[in-house]
Amino acid sequence: MDIRSKLMQKCGIVTIKLARELITMTVGDRISTIAEYSAKYETARGTVQAALKLLEESKAVQVEPRGHLGTFISRIDYGTLWEFTNFSTIMGAMPLPYSKMYEGLATGLYKEASSREFPFSLAYMRGAENRINALLKGRYDFAVVSKLAALHSIKDGNDIDIALEFGKYSYVNEHVIVYGNTSSSTIEDGMKIGVDKSSIDHYLLTLEQCRGKQVEIIDLPYNQVVQKLIAGEIDAAVWNIDEIVERKINIKYYPLEFNDFSGDDTEAVLIINKDNYGIKNLLQQFIDCNKVREYQRKVAAGELIPNY
Repeated sequence: MDIRSKLMQKCGIVTIKLARELITMTVGDRISTIAEYSAKYETARGTVQAALKLLEESKAVQVEPRGHLGTFISRIDYGTLWEFTNFSTIMGAMPLPYSKMYEGLATGLYKEASSREFPFSLAYMRGAENRINALLKGRYDFAVVSKLAALHSIKDGNDIDIALEFGKYSYVNEHVIVYGNTSSSTIEDGMKIGVDKSSIDHYLLTLEQCRGKQVEIIDLPYNQVVQKLIAGEIDAAVWNIDEIVERKINIKYYPLEFNDFSGDDTEAVLIINKDNYGIKNLLQQFIDCNKVREYQRKVAAGELIPNY
C-alpha cells in the first residue's frame, strides 16, 4: 500500500498532523504524550496511537519509551516522513523582484530551502492584497509581504499569521514622495495622487501623506507611477527609494511627511494561512532569518549573483 493510500485511512488526517510536527524534530527529541496530542488534535487517543503506529510501520519514524522520562525519537527517515506530511512542494508568493532587495530576499529563501533539502518554489505577484487573497484561497503555503501589510490584514480579520520576521529594512530601505513638478515639495490641495490600491503599503502610506488635503486619488499599477508623473497625468506619489537609486531615475523626491508605522513598511515578513496546519512550525525550523538576510546583503552589495 502506498503512502497516499495509507493517508486515506481513518487516522489519515491525524497522521498528517503528526508527521508535520515530527518533520521539524531530530533524533533524541522528546515527543508529546498521546494524551497531549489527543487534546491538541481534538481526537481520541486511539486515533493518535494508530497514526503513530502507521508512521512506525512505514519506517518514517521510530520512537523509544523511557518510562517516566517520556518517549523519544530514536530514528527518522525524513524522506518518508515528508511524504506523510502531504505538503508536496512548499509554494510561496512574493513581490516582483524589481529591486536588489527583493532579488536578495528571494535568493536567500531559495538558498535556505535548498540547504535543508525540502521542495520549495516561489511565484511572483504584484500587490500584497493579491498575494494575501491567493494565500487565503490555498493557492500558496506562504506569502512575503511587509509587516505593515500583514498587521493591517490581521486587523481586518483575515485568518493569517506571521511565521517569520526578517527585521527592518529587509523589504525596502525607505519610502519617499516623488513629484512630477520640480517646484513641488509637499502635497497640496487639488493635486492628483497616484496609488496602487492592490498594494496595502502604497495605499496606507499615501493616505497618511494626504491627510487633511483635498486631493484626487488616481488608482494605477505601481509600475506605471513614474510614467504617469512624467506624462503629467498625476502630480505626486509614494515610491520605493531602492528603485530610484538602482535605476538612476531622474526624478525629484522627498522623505515622507507622515509615517506613524514604526518602520513596519520597511520590514519583510512571511505570512501563512492559519488553516494550513503545521506550516508555520516547519518554516520556522527550516528557514534561518539571519542567513536569509546575509544572502540579501550580499546580493544588494553585488557580492553574490541573484539566484531565484
